[in-house]
Formats: sequence, C-alpha cells, structure tokens
Amino acid sequence: MPTLVSRSRRRRTINEINMVPFIDVMLVLLIIFMVTAPLITPSVVDLPSMGKAARKPDRVIEVIVGKDETLSVRIDDDTRRIKLTELAASVSRAQDAAGKDSSTAVVISADKSVKYETVVKVMDTLQRAGVQRLGLSVQMVN
Repeated sequence: MPTLVSRSRRRRTINEINMVPFIDVMLVLLIIFMVTAPLITPSVVDLPSMGKAARKPDRVIEVIVGKDETLSVRIDDDTRRIKLTELAASVSRAQDAAGKDSSTAVVISADKSVKYETVVKVMDTLQRAGVQRLGLSVQMVN
C-alpha cells in the first residue's frame, strides 16, 4: 500500500518501489543455492577410448595436413601434394584403383598446430565425396 505524505493540506502518494521484499527473496535464494551447491555432484564425462582392430587394414589412404595447412596424400608409400579442391577426386581414384574393395580406409593425419577448422574442412570434403571409412590418426604419448 502506498505511503501517504502530508504537505500542507494535500495528501499525495509516493511512487517508489519497496525493495525490502525483493532483497529478502534474493537472500533466501542465495542461501538455498549456497546450501545445495556442494550437494550436487559434478557430472562425469566418459571420453571415448581408442579401439583396437583385429588386424591392420591392407590398404590405407592417408591425408596429411601439414603445419602450413598444405595437403598431401600418401597411398602405398607414394606421397603427393594436392589442393583441397583436388582431394575428393584423388581419393576417389585411389579407392577405385583398389578394385572390389571400394571401402578403403582413409586416415587424416594433422599436425597439432593446424587449426581445427582445416581438419573439419578436409573431413567434410571427404564425406561429401562418399568416403565411408574415415578416421583420424592418433599419436600416443607416454
């Protein structure tokens, strides 16, 4: 209810917001959060582990992304530098050369200083080209 102030003969209301109930509610919420915060257990993220294949694939096409974001394709110990626009055609030709096994594994090896965006562009290009078996090379550090 508004407070009335009397001046001379007129009474008029003061148009102010009473902040006391608001502050009381905020303090109660603060106490509730402070009490419940330690009780909440942090969620555990289960990271995927590296699986072990029964045997190494017979033929692997390796796409290498260098420090300067240049692309190279290694097929059977033959390494060639290519551009991103030529990558899909080159990998498709290599898979067709494999004959009946058109699902030859393609592995992307990138330097650790390469931008993530570049690796994603390479993956996107290969997936659009219809590569079914695509993986990332992982170097184990002990």
